[in-house]
Amino acid sequence: MHTADLRFVYRSSEAAAIVSEAVERELGEIGGDRATAAVSRRGATIVVEIEADDLVALRAGVNTWETLLEVAEDVADTARPGEIL
Repeated sequence: MHTADLRFVYRSSEAAAIVSEAVERELGEIGGDRATAAVSRRGATIVVEIEADDLVALRAGVNTWETLLEVAEDVADTARPGEIL
């Protein structure tokens, strides 16, 4: 089993909550059975824990979750400029 923990730090716990709530909806919705993910938040930090059967699946999982958070950040920043990042 291969693992990766991604940490994203925001300006405030409120900003992290907005992004976290947006990406948590994707849990269990992403196809494939070679990788799983868990999302948690503590204050202004979001942690995405990815587990995968192999390194290719781990890389795909990391890329997927980084992209999901980036999109959520962009949308949140458009709605509330300067408050998220």
